[in-house]
Amino acid sequence: MGEGPYFVLTVLGVLGTGVTAGVFCAFSTFVMRGLAALPPAQGVAAMNAINTAAVRPAFMSVFLGTAVLAAVIAVVTLVLWPEDAAVELLLGSGLYLAGSFGVTAAANVPRNAALLRLEPGAAEAAERWPAYVREWTAWNHVRAVASAAAAVAYVLALA
Repeated sequence: MGEGPYFVLTVLGVLGTGVTAGVFCAFSTFVMRGLAALPPAQGVAAMNAINTAAVRPAFMSVFLGTAVLAAVIAVVTLVLWPEDAAVELLLGSGLYLAGSFGVTAAANVPRNAALLRLEPGAAEAAERWPAYVREWTAWNHVRAVASAAAAVAYVLALA
């Protein structure tokens, strides 16, 4: 691939997908387990606070910026079709856009919105909390693996 703008875009793709994979991995491996161990009212309140805090520039610039970057990489690859690494670049972009961004929009965000509508101390929240943790975490595993696989694909494009 050499140097130049394509190289820079791909390196930024590795960084963005890798950071996102790390955030999702942390949630899958210990954050959600810690929240699940709390009484439901505390778990719901804590998760709602986390979800509110996540929609801030620090995380959103990485998460959304990487989605834009993945789309740019895919379009540039389709237009220019480089001799080397086209498949890896498209695979990395597809994995991130579908498996991370798409799953977030289709699976995790709707669950977060539903949880936010619950009163943490209400009986309904206590009933729904275990299913929320199980389902949200399962979809988060998908996001973590997809983001990590996207990073690997981009690294392979650089090789």
